[in-house]
Amino acid sequence: MLVAASIVFLGAVGLLGVAWFNRRSEGFPLFGKREGLSLGMVVTFGMGIPITVLLAVFVVGNFVVLPKTDAPAVASTQLTIHVTGKQWFWIVRYPGTTAVTANEIHIPVGARVNVIADTADVIHSFWVPELNRKIDMIPGRENRVLLQAQEPGRCRGQCAEFCGLQHSHMAMYVYADPPARFRAWLAAQGRPRRAPSTPAEQRGEQVFLANACASCHTIRGTSAQGDVGPDLTHVGSRGTLAALTIPNTPDYLQRWIRDPQHIKPGNRMPGLELSDPDVRALATYLESLQ
Repeated sequence: MLVAASIVFLGAVGLLGVAWFNRRSEGFPLFGKREGLSLGMVVTFGMGIPITVLLAVFVVGNFVVLPKTDAPAVASTQLTIHVTGKQWFWIVRYPGTTAVTANEIHIPVGARVNVIADTADVIHSFWVPELNRKIDMIPGRENRVLLQAQEPGRCRGQCAEFCGLQHSHMAMYVYADPPARFRAWLAAQGRPRRAPSTPAEQRGEQVFLANACASCHTIRGTSAQGDVGPDLTHVGSRGTLAALTIPNTPDYLQRWIRDPQHIKPGNRMPGLELSDPDVRALATYLESLQ
């Protein structure tokens, strides 16, 4: 489409140049004396070529490209992933397993992955430009797209439909892992949280369960079963926080706990007004959830 549009655009520019140099009156074109028009040029360049190009792009786009990029029948794919968009993060589930993560999708290299996308609130759009086209996520409906990576690596995805204040901070990573590494990752993500092993981690879990954290987040293996925010069972294994807004480091995690609205205004996480020792203990505990 870019090539076709470029040819048409350059052709139009070229015709403007021809008209400029062959004008019949002095001064600027379109001002003063009216120029003569050739009916043949109008029909050819104003109707014939645009119609031909648009028809060609329509046929190629809808009958050649689209069938290759749409998700095929489930039977022909090796993996299905369910992605839900929320303001402003992504919930990622792997049907048939207990694995739930957020803002990071892992797929095995070479596998045809059927992504089922929906939304929990407003319209979002799932888009990983390096792997496939974008698809809309519309309330009450499911949409599908095929992802397939030919080599290991990391691709950045983004919500491509304006969905509110933090639309630009609703991003994700798609990791294409070698099959053995993917299987190990998926098995680890399906396990409950690792029990705290140090006094600081134990104190952090107590802080988490005693405050509003447990009402909004889930940590499998504890009594926390909230569904307002992301599942935090293995939050320490993620590379970023708040849908790629900040890196997942102890310093940034503490800053996020203290004042999430300063980092990502409008998100649903309130400031908890915890003491500094409790913030440090909570951050230590969350970082241990690998």
